[in-house]
Amino acid sequence: MAVKIRLQRHGKKGKPLYWIVAADSRAKRDGKYLQKLGIYNPNLNPAGVEVNVEEALKWLQKGAIPTNTARTLLSYRGVMLKHHLNKGVLKGALKQEKADEQFQAWLKEKESKINAKQDKISKEIDKSKADILKREQEANEKRILDRETAAKEAAAKEETTTEEVPVEEAAAKEEASTEEVPVEVAAAKEEATTEEVPVEEAAAKGEAAAEEVPVEEAAAKEEAAAEEAPVEEAPTEEEIEEKDTSNDDDPKKE
Repeated sequence: MAVKIRLQRHGKKGKPLYWIVAADSRAKRDGKYLQKLGIYNPNLNPAGVEVNVEEALKWLQKGAIPTNTARTLLSYRGVMLKHHLNKGVLKGALKQEKADEQFQAWLKEKESKINAKQDKISKEIDKSKADILKREQEANEKRILDRETAAKEAAAKEETTTEEVPVEEAAAKEEASTEEVPVEVAAAKEEATTEEVPVEEAAAKGEAAAEEVPVEEAAAKEEAAAEEAPVEEAPTEEEIEEKDTSNDDDPKKE
């Protein structure tokens, strides 16, 4: 059975967390594993790597083959260096004490580099925060100045408007007075016309009455003459018969 040291994905979507495990090469990536050797957290800066060095060395000595990513992580924590030194001790090229000293020296140097990187990152973060705070303060000061300038401009506009209002009121009053004068004149003219109209109407009525009086008198005279004239009465039947008899008795006619 071929054993591999590889990563097994855990965590959640967008924030993965990997386990460093020794597993059968035929198993699924996230399937069964033989032993958990460490944790790799890429969400941190710098990335968090924790490895059980002794257990990882045992699996390497047994012939486990790490993947490329797993090899990088093991080298980051000095597992591959320790494995190399142990091979030198087995061959007799190095003594165990010297190998341990070299490994401890490497660990100190590595830790100092990691700490320096962490300090640098923390300083950069602090600097960025300070810059953000400074920009925010400048923006706030600018807003305050803008508000003050806007308030001053508004006050100046109000003063100018208050100064212009009396002038406008005076102009409006003048316009109103000029408009009222023609109205009064027109009213006076209308009153004069209304007063003149009845006089003219009365004169016209008097003339009409004077003209109508003779006409009416002439008509009355004609009617009176017609009534005073004798009206000839129509002859009755008896009178007609008497005339006829008288005509018959007259000898001259015979």
